[in-house]
Amino acid sequence: MNGFLPVTKKDMLERGWEQADFVYVCGDAYVDHPSFGAAIITRVLENAGFKVAFLAQPDWRSDKDFTRFGRPRLGFLVSSGNIDSMVAHYTVAKKRRSADAYSPGGKVGLRPDRAVIVYCNKIREIYGDIPIIIGGLEASLRRFAHYDYWLDDKVRRSILFDSQADLLAFGMGERSMVEIATRLDGGEDISQLHDIRGTCYSVDVRETPYVGVECPSFENVCNSKKEYAVSCRIQQDEQDFFRGKVIKQRHGNRMLVQNQPAMPISQDELDEVYALPYMRTYHPCYEKDGGVPGIEEVRFSIAHNRGCFGACNFCSIAFHQGRYITTRSKESIVNEAKLLTTLPDFKGYIHDIGGPTANFRRPSCDGQESRGLCKGKKCLAPEPCPRLKADHTEYLDILRTVRSLPKVKKVFIRSGIRYDYLLEDKDDSFFRELVAHHVSGQLKVAPEHCSAVVLDKMGKPHIEAYIKFSKKYFSYTQKEGKEQYLVPYLMSSHPGSTLKEAVELALFLKKIGIRPEQVQDFYPTPGTVSTCMYYTGLDPYTMKEVYVAKDPHEKAMQRALLQYFNPKNADLVREALKRAGRHDLIGNSDKCLVRPARGGSQQRPTANKKPYGKKKYR
Repeated sequence: MNGFLPVTKKDMLERGWEQADFVYVCGDAYVDHPSFGAAIITRVLENAGFKVAFLAQPDWRSDKDFTRFGRPRLGFLVSSGNIDSMVAHYTVAKKRRSADAYSPGGKVGLRPDRAVIVYCNKIREIYGDIPIIIGGLEASLRRFAHYDYWLDDKVRRSILFDSQADLLAFGMGERSMVEIATRLDGGEDISQLHDIRGTCYSVDVRETPYVGVECPSFENVCNSKKEYAVSCRIQQDEQDFFRGKVIKQRHGNRMLVQNQPAMPISQDELDEVYALPYMRTYHPCYEKDGGVPGIEEVRFSIAHNRGCFGACNFCSIAFHQGRYITTRSKESIVNEAKLLTTLPDFKGYIHDIGGPTANFRRPSCDGQESRGLCKGKKCLAPEPCPRLKADHTEYLDILRTVRSLPKVKKVFIRSGIRYDYLLEDKDDSFFRELVAHHVSGQLKVAPEHCSAVVLDKMGKPHIEAYIKFSKKYFSYTQKEGKEQYLVPYLMSSHPGSTLKEAVELALFLKKIGIRPEQVQDFYPTPGTVSTCMYYTGLDPYTMKEVYVAKDPHEKAMQRALLQYFNPKNADLVREALKRAGRHDLIGNSDKCLVRPARGGSQQRPTANKKPYGKKKYR
């Protein structure tokens, strides 16, 4: 018997179990590491005294895997894994991916599309009315009626209905899952568990609770994009543990009810979660396949925080984890670092001490403890809030301690920092030591774009913050006598971006001398504000129209402009520039983005000789 949870009936019997309390069904391979949500929830339940068996990537085309452990005493827990199954399977161009990082050997096809729905329907078919609780990112982001990018401009109802599950646990589920398990164990029926924070349930519309706020119905958001935008804003505004209200949304004769988000767990509780006896690797049954690729990036990484008050509009973290920052203690982090140094394949490098945003160690302001986060406002965009308190003292102390440990050669920060938050810290100690000790040649940051029009729709700071940060970064790098670079994440075709904004970004990149190797098209994932804009063409916070590039060819042109220097993109770049009225940028001079087509000459109409945008981008 090994230290993993049971994955076969034989494993159960070796533990002396005749029956599991819960069977956890997961779309990922079984990796018992605290960077994997399934590992955390199962270990937390085990620590609370429950017997949990782990069913990873079952064959949904038959009953065999789902009956492997027999009927669990209390119910099934179902998750698609670390990411949405549709994102795991398809590129933004809706083409099948060639590899799955969360499957053994990176093999594709080991989980179904819409894994949560498929797994739950199979369980319901076999076991009838057994309790089914869904959770994880796929369930969390699809808890309301939502636009589904893979259905070609259609809205799906809440995943709670399509899965036929009894409860949906959204966000960080340690507390809610233990409460569900404890109350089921105490004899309560799953239909009675309607008062647990961080969960959604459904009732007959005649039993709708009087509290809270009601979104436009599923039927209304299907028929009206304006109603969809209204619904999106309500859902976003009420995702606060302190001031958030119960949210309701009608689906036919049923009412979906989202209880208030779960209270953040305390630092002591979070420390306890990360101190559980994880095996910190994939199950040995995958050795024959070469392991599970998804472990490699996090094997020697440490998560020190949760939540993100940055709340970019295209990111799902704020809707899933929340905007409130929860952190582990220094002692907990240092203890994990010491543990990493004892692993047989540790080479002296801790790859990350980070999280959703690495340099967040406290709430953005003091008022959050007493009033929650501000409704309809962002802490950092378009400019930092005057109440923002930027402080890296504690984070820097942790980094100093970890990098001084025996056997530790380097501690890197890979999960990304908010450079606009860093600039607000009047003490440059962290900035200087970041450059001196924690960059592995390249620091990844996320300006995403340079156009204020697009950045406002992204919920990101304006480009001036990146320029200021970049200058300080290279100044400190030079003083350290190092050769280090910035790698900016960039996004094409985000709502608000026309070809003119894409040209503006290309000119900006040319001016600062950056040639991005990779560019990400905007990917409309469920539950985000940007996805709402993409589907509706409306900004849910202003209800003003937003330009959306949906034509694949236009999206290809926007992407090509960001890599204008690649000869393979020349034809697309020329076409894009002509469509944008920027014939002046086609030519042989240094100011141009692309040469004229071979055998032809470029004619520049007089009307287009004046440069587009501000001269500083030229």
